[in-house]
Amino acid sequence: MAKALYPGTFDPITLGHIDIIERALHLFDEVTIAIATSASKKPIFTLEERIEQVERIFEGNKNVKAIGFTGLVVDLAKEQESNILIRGLRAVSDFEYEFQLANMNRAMSPDLESIFLTPKAKFSFLSSTLVREIASMGGEIDSFVDPIVKEALQKRFKT
Repeated sequence: MAKALYPGTFDPITLGHIDIIERALHLFDEVTIAIATSASKKPIFTLEERIEQVERIFEGNKNVKAIGFTGLVVDLAKEQESNILIRGLRAVSDFEYEFQLANMNRAMSPDLESIFLTPKAKFSFLSSTLVREIASMGGEIDSFVDPIVKEALQKRFKT
């Protein structure tokens, strides 16, 4: 069974992330959304809240699971018995960082492969940072996030 990990902060998970997950499901039997604690990024949602959001969005899809993690993704991949990392590329500007990350991961774990997927063009500009900023100012986010995430953002920012 081909199992892939899709690591990230997912604060919050966007429709761009969901698009990448759906694309990955056409390639792999199982996709594990590996949600990083990422204290340095100061997430607005707790790790538990982010896991719950992903679980609710993919409720009923037995091929998607969400887990939290702290530490190196190469260690998590070994623990999860997966040698495939999914990474999303939105624009050329993402490529340099992702290329560097993939090579560093390969240096630490030679069997670990990074697979790059691009979202639909309509999501190529989308980032969690922009969504948080728009939501914090009461802006319309329907076309950027799942209704579950929209509701959580509205509660968080009381809009």
